[in-house]
Amino acid sequence: MSTAIKLDDQLVELAKAHAQIACRSTPRQIEYWAMVGRIAEQNPDLSFEMINGLLQARAELKAGEVSDYVFG
Repeated sequence: MSTAIKLDDQLVELAKAHAQIACRSTPRQIEYWAMVGRIAEQNPDLSFEMINGLLQARAELKAGEVSDYVFG
């Protein structure tokens, strides 16, 4: 479900610039920022790097890019 909302023009322009770098659409960039912000609020001890790494690992798992870890 999508919902139209009003956003500050400056935020949208900033999201557009970041979206191009990350190969996302502007709305997807804003969704990404919202998701990272929500995770950060729920887990204040996690750094952005940790959150980003966890999201990347989840995407790799979903894409089937996994292998067994070999200890030692």
